[in-house]
Order: sequence, then structure tokens, then C-alpha cells
Amino acid sequence: MTLPQALLLLSTVLLLAFGQILFKLASQDLVLTPVGIASSLINLKLASALIIYAIATLLWLVSLKQLPLSLAYPFVAMTFFVVPIFAQLILNEPVGWNTYVGAGIIAIGVIVSVAR
Repeated sequence: MTLPQALLLLSTVLLLAFGQILFKLASQDLVLTPVGIASSLINLKLASALIIYAIATLLWLVSLKQLPLSLAYPFVAMTFFVVPIFAQLILNEPVGWNTYVGAGIIAIGVIVSVAR
């Protein structure tokens, strides 16, 4: 894997993680009624999250064009590492040590699975 390919995968992971934060923020404004759901569709946070996910999807497609799926896909698991960090830093959500240990185990698994 080249450095540009790795950066492309990292960008995809970061965008997916940031999109999750925006989805969480958008969910706080969600009202579970037909009118509330309809108005949520024009929510700036939700629209931003969907746009970020669309960009991440395009980057993912570029990644898959260049790399075997068996090499690229394990990197998506890194969102399990990045999302809790973003949740703690941006949303001030409490994140326990066990989350970080689990994320570390996932990171080790990604390293093992992509090692050639």
C-alpha cells in the first residue's frame, strides 16, 4: 500500500467518524412524529452528515479501485477507534477505559490483517 492510498483510507475513516458525530447531533433535534421526521430532513446537521457520508463513499470507491477489498476493508474498523475519541472531544461524552482497550484490540487486529 502506498502512502497516498493509506491517506485515502484514513480520510475515509475520519469522514465516516465525523459523520457519526453529526448524526448524533442531528438526532438530538429529531422529533418522532411524521411532521418532526419530515422537518428533520432539512436539518443542517443531518444534511451535512449525509454530504460527508457521500464524500466518504466516493473516497471509498476510489480506494477500492486501487486496493483489494481484503486489504482496504479492515481499515473501516478503525472507526471503532476514532468515533469514541471524537465523541469524547466534541460531544464531551464519557468514554471508559474498556472502550479504548477494545479499540486498541481492533487496531491490532487491523494491523495483523493487513500485514503482508
